[in-house]
Amino acid sequence: MRSLRRVLDGVRWYVRELTDESAYDRYVAHVRSGHPDAEVPSRRDFERMRTDRQERDPRQGFRCC
Repeated sequence: MRSLRRVLDGVRWYVRELTDESAYDRYVAHVRSGHPDAEVPSRRDFERMRTDRQERDPRQGFRCC
């Protein structure tokens, strides 16, 4: 049972990394460690900032719709 749980955790990690779902978690960790006095934006604000950045710079990614 423990090995099944470890496999499922690994699959979950892989899918989150592949889809960039973990980007917000990494950003929060970065802000808290590097800028402890800064306010951490909400998940919604973070996604808005990320989308705006991608639309300004075509090298950041492609958004079709």
